[in-house]
Amino acid sequence: MALWPFGKKKRNDQEPAAPTPEPTEQPVADAPAAVEDTAADQAAAQGGPAASIEHDAVNGATGPFDGDNVNIDDFDFSDFASGVLDLGSMKLAIPQGAQVQVEMGEKGPKMLHLVTTSGRITPVAFAAPTQGGQWETASQDILDGMRREGSDAGFEPGPWGREVVAAANNNVMRIIGVDGPRWMLRLTVAAPQDKADAAADIARDIAARTFVYRGADPILAGNSLPVVMPAQLVEQVQKAMEQRAQQNQANQQAAQTAQESDAVREAAQALRNLNQQTPPENK
Repeated sequence: MALWPFGKKKRNDQEPAAPTPEPTEQPVADAPAAVEDTAADQAAAQGGPAASIEHDAVNGATGPFDGDNVNIDDFDFSDFASGVLDLGSMKLAIPQGAQVQVEMGEKGPKMLHLVTTSGRITPVAFAAPTQGGQWETASQDILDGMRREGSDAGFEPGPWGREVVAAANNNVMRIIGVDGPRWMLRLTVAAPQDKADAAADIARDIAARTFVYRGADPILAGNSLPVVMPAQLVEQVQKAMEQRAQQNQANQQAAQTAQESDAVREAAQALRNLNQQTPPENK
């Protein structure tokens, strides 16, 4: 699986570089007799990918990071991202060339998507229990739900554990989950079959550069963390809602006009029918 060795921003170019320790050789006899199996190895022996691979969101070399304990300003993602989108509970590195799309519901914004040249990626952060392990349960629930609906879904191994994958009508949906300290990050990837692998790679790149801000407020495990839209997105959403309202009003007026026209035509036809049926007066 891919690794993301991020470099931190330089604080002071004049600071002397830390000395590099010389490599030392260890006698073969000093090596442990056996290496403990990783979670992935154990799961593979049991016939499936590991539900979740241990991930250090605070001191690890790759994300997703715990934003409450790690400063995003210490990192440089300019080789990958055109900018960082601040959603309050998440900060996302936006891939170069990608667009932010807000899905509208009846009462306002419903979901936020990152649209790339390979597919659409939908990130959501959730509150999780202190002991972790939420992705193991969530991924199984998602898989079971897909199969109940007739989808040929399954698990595939990923950098942070198993990923849920389903294909239908030449499209592929992949759901990636990562457990963090009292939070879980989920990314849903939708892409054409011929671009599914590329879309999955981009989604993992985004996840590896994502910062999640759980905060100290009590939130029931499994509930999504609150999202705060940036002012520019809020303005776009408001314009979209206004345009939708105007369009709905125009459609209603057009429908009403059509009904009135139909009523007039029906009345005129009824009058003509009546005239045809009335016998002429005797003179």
